[in-house]
Amino acid sequence: MLAFLAACTGQASPEDGPYAPDGRPLFGRDVDGLIVGHRLMAAGEYELALKAYERAAADHGLTVDVLSAIGSADLALGRLGQAERLLRKAIEEDEKFVPAWNNLGVVLMEKGEYGEAARVFRVAFALDNGNSPEIRENLRLALAKIENPAYDTPSTEGFALVRRGPGDYLLLSNL
Repeated sequence: MLAFLAACTGQASPEDGPYAPDGRPLFGRDVDGLIVGHRLMAAGEYELALKAYERAAADHGLTVDVLSAIGSADLALGRLGQAERLLRKAIEEDEKFVPAWNNLGVVLMEKGEYGEAARVFRVAFALDNGNSPEIRENLRLALAKIENPAYDTPSTEGFALVRRGPGDYLLLSNL
């Protein structure tokens, strides 16, 4: 046992510190906040994801990806007004960014604005060239709510947001 302890008590050199040999921090800025945020969203850790996305904003600026990611985290946290504002800003930055259009549609569905949600999902579907079955399903749900708004009352309605890729979410309902 003494031999083990003696081996562990080696002296550190003065240049040793909390940084890797190349001088960069071992943790922190080297990790992309967007990637960390996406993983935290997938794990259901929305508050932590929001913090990671905010770090990404500090590193990358308010790009369309960052705005959409923060808006998606706000949506998952039930902050619909903030989510809508950020997703609309993301769309202003890039009118062809499909995930922002889709997620804005999800926000509008959550708010009960089915007509505008259907319009937004149509735009997302067209921009995606109809390749996304998730967007097609979201559009179908919005159109079903327009045709028969009383089909499922808001008190029993259970929407769930499911992440399907970076910045791409699917709205699930018990319709």
